[in-house]
Amino acid sequence: MNNYYLNKEQDSEKTESLKEAFGKMVPILAEEKKGIITSITTVILNSGLTLVGPLLIGYVIDTFIQQGNMKGVLTFSGILLAVYAAAFIANYVQMRVMGAVAQRTLWRLRNDVFSKLMELPLAFFNQNKSGDLISRINNDTDKLNQFFSEGLMRFVGSLFIVLGSGIFILFINWKLALAALIPAAVTFAFTWIVSPTVKKRTRASLKATGTLTADAQESMTNFKVILAFNRRDYFAEKFAEVNEKNYKAAIHAGVGNEIFTPIFEWASNLGLLIVLGYGIFLISNGAIAIGVLVSFVMYVTRFYDPLREMARMWSTFQTALAAWDRVGEILHLKSNLEVIESSEKKEGKGVIAFEKVFFSYPDGDTVLKDANFIFEKGKTYALVGPTGGGKTTTASLIARLYDPTSGTVFLDGKDIRSYAPEVRSQKIGFILQEPFLFSGTVRENIVYGNSFYDGDKMRDLEKDLKDSGLSDLLVRFDEGLETKVGNYSSLSLGQRQLIAFIRAVLRKPEILILDEATANIDTVTEKLLEAVLEKLPKETARVIIAHRLNTIENADGIFFVNSGEVTEAGSMEHAVEMLLHHKRTS
Repeated sequence: MNNYYLNKEQDSEKTESLKEAFGKMVPILAEEKKGIITSITTVILNSGLTLVGPLLIGYVIDTFIQQGNMKGVLTFSGILLAVYAAAFIANYVQMRVMGAVAQRTLWRLRNDVFSKLMELPLAFFNQNKSGDLISRINNDTDKLNQFFSEGLMRFVGSLFIVLGSGIFILFINWKLALAALIPAAVTFAFTWIVSPTVKKRTRASLKATGTLTADAQESMTNFKVILAFNRRDYFAEKFAEVNEKNYKAAIHAGVGNEIFTPIFEWASNLGLLIVLGYGIFLISNGAIAIGVLVSFVMYVTRFYDPLREMARMWSTFQTALAAWDRVGEILHLKSNLEVIESSEKKEGKGVIAFEKVFFSYPDGDTVLKDANFIFEKGKTYALVGPTGGGKTTTASLIARLYDPTSGTVFLDGKDIRSYAPEVRSQKIGFILQEPFLFSGTVRENIVYGNSFYDGDKMRDLEKDLKDSGLSDLLVRFDEGLETKVGNYSSLSLGQRQLIAFIRAVLRKPEILILDEATANIDTVTEKLLEAVLEKLPKETARVIIAHRLNTIENADGIFFVNSGEVTEAGSMEHAVEMLLHHKRTS
């Protein structure tokens, strides 16, 4: 069985080259080729026009200003104005195009992450906190969006200007250029060495943010319990502890990311100082003209200013890489509940059958050991046993929320793994003890996942509810099918359970699993539900998990589930004896 734990510490210790880092982000923008090409074209155009300026200014100084030719100065001033105007337009187009690219990418990326989560099995969500997953969908993708919309093309543009300025100064005077580039070489080496540590710290900060979100969500979800036990102090202390860790992680990441800016600032000032000192020396010896030195100084400034800008953007880039690592972890996961090719059908397996089934949770003890049983169509079966004995796990295997560690579960004589998810969910209904509903109306909730009521078929819903004996349950809701359902609705737990019950029964499943489904429903409603169950198709097999033995007294078969073993009890009296024996020996 696969483990789906995220944020393994060793993952954050990997080092990679700049090429590999950028290569990771290529798939994200694969569908935006046209916008990326347009942006890169305008960036190159803007960078090229920007680099023309210093060359023209140096030429004007040596050719026109020193000769007192004001006509030439005015002419080239007009040309320079046109060059900078064209650069401004190119920059504006790039910002508009890349902004749209970033927003579309964010929309698509969040959809991809959410869709991937929907493909993953229940085991994944048992192993990872929902708050951290929400942080990946919301916070981490937003970090990527910030880099794409604000940083990526500025980074590329700065890179072109740095390369272009370096080429120009080498062309003008290679000795002066080499002297000017010494500080840059030192800063590049420093950046290369420090970047893996900075990325590691940034990833740790994002992980801490996800943990903070998860703990805050857990506290808010369980706030009723907090009030009931008057333990605000405990959760306040717990949140303060997590918040402190998040604070320290953010400080470490911030210091690491901001360390580049003063280093590049120092390199810029030192490079300019070297150029001025060496340049004045060359002028005094008649080796270069004043205009050449002015152009050279401007190009050196053009070289180091983008480096300072890249240093500021480097933190955004490192954050984006760390965010992409966390998002990419999810996108590269694969469900271990794959559909297998199997057309073989075995007779005599009933509607559901376990054959030599073993099961254990990741890093846990074995829950089921060599389970073998067959459930026939149209019969009612009960799973009884002590808490933690494996009843819900057995039901989860029937519904293929998990796969056995070994052995086979058969559905209608075929390996349950050979059924597509939509076919399997149509055959199996599962009513949980704690119902989950979506914001909307009762109508929308009871038809959720039921493909039969797509489109025009929705108008048949009320008639079908009446024919199934379910319409009488709607009087428990003030506005019937249009009653609002949501986190802030006034529905009781029993009403929410009714909605889940109707949703499952309406599908007319071949197998209906009731996991303490009537635990939160009053006696009158429970009797009504029992009458509704009698109107299910005769072929429907019912699997009831219950602690109250009176709810299973009419079951056709009773199975005692405990310590990994599923044993047929034979009768109610025998089941009671087995429960009493367990209590005496435990």
